[in-house]
Amino acid sequence: MNLEVQDLSGTFSAGDIALSLALSFVLSAAVAWVYRFTHRNVSYSQSYVQTLVVLGMLISLIMLIVGSNIARAFALVGALSVVRFRNAIKETRDVGFIFVVMGIGMATGTRFYSLAVVAAISICLVIVVMFRFNWFASHVQRQVVKLQVPSEGFYTDAIQDVLIAHTSEFELVSMESIRGGAMTEMMYTVRLKSGHEPGQLISALGERTGGQRVTVLTGYDQTDL
Repeated sequence: MNLEVQDLSGTFSAGDIALSLALSFVLSAAVAWVYRFTHRNVSYSQSYVQTLVVLGMLISLIMLIVGSNIARAFALVGALSVVRFRNAIKETRDVGFIFVVMGIGMATGTRFYSLAVVAAISICLVIVVMFRFNWFASHVQRQVVKLQVPSEGFYTDAIQDVLIAHTSEFELVSMESIRGGAMTEMMYTVRLKSGHEPGQLISALGERTGGQRVTVLTGYDQTDL
């Protein structure tokens, strides 16, 4: 019986390992700082940003392990396919940053060092420029109006009269029966007229709904709900 242990690490040098991991760390950390600098919403997660750095280094390590061995690549795919992630990502932008650090890790792990550096710098510059000059921003601010009315009675016409008076456009998004059918909850997206304040809309709707709860959410497109 042959009990000889074979170490396959000789396929790449210690310098390759150190350079790949160190470069992936530096570039992934740079991407993480760009993410932190350009983040606008309230759901900032330090754990997510640290994961970006670790993920870049991990992908680099995986690419070093795989090398050009197809069988090894399929084995790693099978092993990683059993992992299940429970945390939902709220923004597509966050997914984009994950792919950026994965690309950096793949480039450094396959020893395309120049490609990794140039790609990381270029992508980070594009992100910072888009953030700095607010590219593709929508300057039309809309609000979400959520209100509750008793199920008995006709309140729709009265509510629409108020919305016509205070908004330039509105649309009914949902209508739901709540509290065992005793109340109806309606949700509208609206655009307030110039000079009208959310508080005025709330007061006007409260008078028409018999003092029931009225909520106006502003800036909902920039804030996680």
